[in-house]
Amino acid sequence: MSEHDYRIHIEPLSEEDGGGFVAFVPDLPGCMSDGETEQEALSNVLEAISDWLDCAKSMKRPIPEPTRELMYA
Repeated sequence: MSEHDYRIHIEPLSEEDGGGFVAFVPDLPGCMSDGETEQEALSNVLEAISDWLDCAKSMKRPIPEPTRELMYA
């Protein structure tokens, strides 16, 4: 599994919350990051996923499988 296997949600932050964007990974509890732009938030959360997976491995914690979204035609 790599950081590219996980679904990422990116949402804008309100000006009250500092603006920019927040990115989070529903399958990995607490795995999130932010950035001034969507691209920066994406780049930052990919690094956060990698760190999350490394930490879970070193602590011998279970690593959730990435959720797959089903597509219907």
